[in-house]
Amino acid sequence: MASPRQSDLFHLDEQSDLFGEETPTPEYRADPDSVRAELYKILAEARAAKQLPWEPKTVLLYRTIFPQMTNWLPDEEGAQLRFEFEAEIKRLEAA
Repeated sequence: MASPRQSDLFHLDEQSDLFGEETPTPEYRADPDSVRAELYKILAEARAAKQLPWEPKTVLLYRTIFPQMTNWLPDEEGAQLRFEFEAEIKRLEAA
């Protein structure tokens, strides 16, 4: 049996509500227009280049984040941009 001075570890005490009710974590929603602008900027750099215009580390970064960023756009638009980006990367790697 627990001592009267020892608190019960499985019982919520008054201090659990010390700061008021729990507020839900705010959900982040990216602005599709700013995402679109950034994606088109990256794609324009690739289209204008005759060879990879970025360091290998940046290529790896873009290959990772470009498809993820397209998830903030409508499905068809995102799929088209992913297709165009991969086509440009393949063209540049072959050069």
